[in-house]
Amino acid sequence: MSSWAIVALVAIVIWGIVESIRARAGIITDEDGNQKVVSREDGRSQAEIEAARREVSELKERVKVLERIVTDSNTGDARVTAQIAAEIEALRALPQAKEEQRK
Repeated sequence: MSSWAIVALVAIVIWGIVESIRARAGIITDEDGNQKVVSREDGRSQAEIEAARREVSELKERVKVLERIVTDSNTGDARVTAQIAAEIEALRALPQAKEEQRK
């Protein structure tokens, strides 16, 4: 089998994969070559779709909160605050260490 035949075979296989993905997504091509998305009826009720949309919006809110937690703890102000808190705790520990040394 020549290299051109292999290239042609690979191109045909890739084209078939692309067409099957388009079919699953509901994308059709009309006679003018324009692609359209056809709505699919897959048995889901409107209530199930709304429940899924609500769940997605709730998950987006959770992600926003997690992003805020992660980014707020890595800001310069948060680092300075943590450093000051550590220094305060170190100063609190100094009198206790001095008392233990006296004993």
